[in-house]
Amino acid sequence: MTLDVAGRVVGWIGAVIGLGTLGLALVAMVRSLRRPSGSVEPGARIVLRLPLLLVATLGFFVAGVWLWRPIPVPLGLGLSTLSSCAGIILLSAGCSLYLWGLRSLGSMFGPSSGFGVRLSAGHRLIDSGPYARVRHPMYLAVMIAALGSLLLYRTWATLAFAVIMLGLVVRARREERVLAQEFGQEWRVYAARVPAWIPRLRRDPPA
Repeated sequence: MTLDVAGRVVGWIGAVIGLGTLGLALVAMVRSLRRPSGSVEPGARIVLRLPLLLVATLGFFVAGVWLWRPIPVPLGLGLSTLSSCAGIILLSAGCSLYLWGLRSLGSMFGPSSGFGVRLSAGHRLIDSGPYARVRHPMYLAVMIAALGSLLLYRTWATLAFAVIMLGLVVRARREERVLAQEFGQEWRVYAARVPAWIPRLRRDPPA
């Protein structure tokens, strides 16, 4: 197998992983919007509606297709191979972490937006699975996967995606304010124990 063919195969594998993860996320989003809502910020009542989210997803795909053009930065064979290898590893790791977080949240999963946060009725604070190590594992996963896709495909679309996904840091802060209001002391204890983004190398001993 030539390097060119191997690169195409790796690219297709990355596409299957990324689109498969996105598909599962969309299914979970649709299910969550059908559940009764609990605390909802005013902006979320407008933005987090299924038709609008589906239109936004379609727009995301259209923009991605339009921007799917190589970034004109030539790389030698060695750097290109290294970039592709690092990209598929990061993309796979990010999608795996995302699916782990999705499974850990279960029925507590719900879409959010920079315009507002929506919690399900009877929402519980999840502190198991990856949420035992970092407070925002799914957002971290998306940023890792976005970086991986940029290294793997090196297109304007993946560059835009990687840059835009940095905005999840702002969305995470908004979610934290809502969760602090919703869960009070329980949230403060959790936030003091679990870091937001970078897991501690050593876990704190149980109280």
